[in-house]
Amino acid sequence: MSKSEQIKIRRERRIRRIRKRVSGTAERPRLRVTRTLKHIYAQIIDDEQGVTLAAASSVGLKIAGGNVEAARQVGRALGELALSRDIRKICFDRGGRKYHGRIKALADAAREAGLEF
Repeated sequence: MSKSEQIKIRRERRIRRIRKRVSGTAERPRLRVTRTLKHIYAQIIDDEQGVTLAAASSVGLKIAGGNVEAARQVGRALGELALSRDIRKICFDRGGRKYHGRIKALADAAREAGLEF
């Protein structure tokens, strides 16, 4: 097994372990962050109903580059969209990634917009 396959398997295990503890409800939906090399995506999900309540991404905001500033803008946009739909409290799902860099920037911007974690 190659090194990249091992890394992928470890990350998938981390995701499953986190998802055991983090689940979105109607009162407290889950904020899921997905990071790629070029873009960052965020969704607010109600896992009981299986629906996405709000979503924002650097693709939708026409932001070039998957950097920290793009993550801040996505977090700010998602926070404003959530507040307009009366979503205030959420639980944060970092998607098996470290709470650092772009993930942290998105979370901080969502908090500044008014979301409570």
